[in-house]
Amino acid sequence: MALSAEQEAMLALFQQHVGAELAGDLDTTMNTMCENPHLNHVPTMAGGVGREGVRAFYRDHLVGKFFPPDMTMTTVSTTVGEHQIVEELFISFTHTTPIDWLLPGVAPTGKRIEMAVAVIVGFKNGQISHEHIYWDQAGILAQAGLINPDGLPVCGAESARKVLDPRLPPRQF
Repeated sequence: MALSAEQEAMLALFQQHVGAELAGDLDTTMNTMCENPHLNHVPTMAGGVGREGVRAFYRDHLVGKFFPPDMTMTTVSTTVGEHQIVEELFISFTHTTPIDWLLPGVAPTGKRIEMAVAVIVGFKNGQISHEHIYWDQAGILAQAGLINPDGLPVCGAESARKVLDPRLPPRQF
């Protein structure tokens, strides 16, 4: 099914938004957003509320500081609805720099991290109104060496890899 002109515009705006985040362009990032946005990284509750709260979060914690230099991001799927986009991603990197929205208060561990991420982006009046971002925090903590997953119902990188390749075997109990 073809996207409507409005859906195409939402997708283009979201791509501009993410591109600006990665490029370290705070003004362009904020110009894609409505007057009263909110941002919530659900597992850590990092983010902001209102234009100044979101701007401060982006400035101090995300824009231009998104991930370490070896980060790769692969889009697994994108679903475009009437007023929102859901993007599923596979992200991998080596934890060589602080990433306080993902691992608040944790010094770089030097560990390789692979994560599956779901981003829900809402739109109002042609602008981004919110982002809700989800990932498996227990899996991140296990990969970073911060928790021992033995005996816990926790997976590490393998759960993220299965998002890329659903033919991988399921967990055995």
